[in-house]
Amino acid sequence: MTLLPASTAADSGRSPPGTHLSRDYRNVRRLTEALLEGLSAEDCMVQAGPDVSPLKWHLAHTSWFFETFVLEPHASDYRTPSGAYRELFNSYYEAVGPQHPRCERGVLSRPTLEEVLAYRRHVDRAMSQFLEHPRQMRALIELGLHHEQQHQELMLMDLKFNFSRNPLRPAARLGFPPRAPSVPLGFERFEAGLHWIGHESDGFCFDNERPVHRRFVEAFELATRLTTNSEYLEFIRAGGYSTPSLWLSDGWAWVREHTIEAPLYYRRASDGSFVEFTLYGERPLDPDAPVCHVSGYEAEAFARFAGARLPTEFEWELAAKCARPQVAGGLESGVLHPRAASESGTRQLFGEVWQWTRSAYEPYPGFAPAAGAVGEYNGKFMCGQWVLRGGSVASPRAHVRPTYRNFFYPHQRWPFTGLRLAREVR
Repeated sequence: MTLLPASTAADSGRSPPGTHLSRDYRNVRRLTEALLEGLSAEDCMVQAGPDVSPLKWHLAHTSWFFETFVLEPHASDYRTPSGAYRELFNSYYEAVGPQHPRCERGVLSRPTLEEVLAYRRHVDRAMSQFLEHPRQMRALIELGLHHEQQHQELMLMDLKFNFSRNPLRPAARLGFPPRAPSVPLGFERFEAGLHWIGHESDGFCFDNERPVHRRFVEAFELATRLTTNSEYLEFIRAGGYSTPSLWLSDGWAWVREHTIEAPLYYRRASDGSFVEFTLYGERPLDPDAPVCHVSGYEAEAFARFAGARLPTEFEWELAAKCARPQVAGGLESGVLHPRAASESGTRQLFGEVWQWTRSAYEPYPGFAPAAGAVGEYNGKFMCGQWVLRGGSVASPRAHVRPTYRNFFYPHQRWPFTGLRLAREVR
């Protein structure tokens, strides 16, 4: 997988967008289109489930964002290529207007992929002129860049799911990363205390990472690495999916309704062993790699099976702020499958799999959404979802920080989701 040159990738992943807006804009937009390498127009059209979108739609929507929130209101000479795009590529912004149904994005054979790429170039030309004098729009443009980076991860999540539904089980990428043995599981103790939670620096963050506030955290222990496939196989072989006492009530109902027997991309081979679908095609299951694509319900049930629990998001953030920042993975690495922990100490906090927490996705004390349509970005989703922390192999490194709050419903598992155990101090 060819992404960006090392220096450019470092700019897009480490320099906060807004410092050099024109450069950052070009880098982020180039990386999005680099994700299409080796894919056909047909690959970019597939929508294999209601939660996912065609890659073509992501390409258009990320341009729609700049068109709708920056160019149309603030560039007097801007003209859209098509008024129909306002509805076709609106995701969920009610204040902007109607949206094409999410579950029917796969029927949009028109505009074609070529026309969508032309739309991106049209927006890029207008943005290039606008960025010469961005006026007071820096914060909004910065949000647009981070929004597109979120869609880079979504593109890989959706591509993997779409390809997994193909009986040919095609590979989207070549060059599966080499295996390595995992270090033994340990636990690190954190003492009770009052801690500041949330994003404190002047760098970019999403509105749901603020305001900074204090939380008292009881003493706890956190696993020094992620849960592995081999550990999760013990849960499967012990009948974890048929033991209701391990499951939350909603989780047990979900297991029975959908006949869940293993993580999303596990498949039992003819000899009884498990194989796993990856972006590199179907591969023998690596016992030492982190288990990936489990739901919050599965993570919770496994933690009970292991005599532990899931951490709260505040425990996780405290541990992440205390640890040395180590990001081996992340999108810019080009390694799109989680790898085993190869060193002792608290590892794999960032850039391998998103880690389920047992915290509901709720506003921090004093949170208020932004005015206007962009206020719909995060705040209106603060109901019924769980927080995940840490970033994945598909997360741009600009999004890999201790305070980043991802969120999904506990039954969803097409993101790169895994788990890390926590337990009470004994």
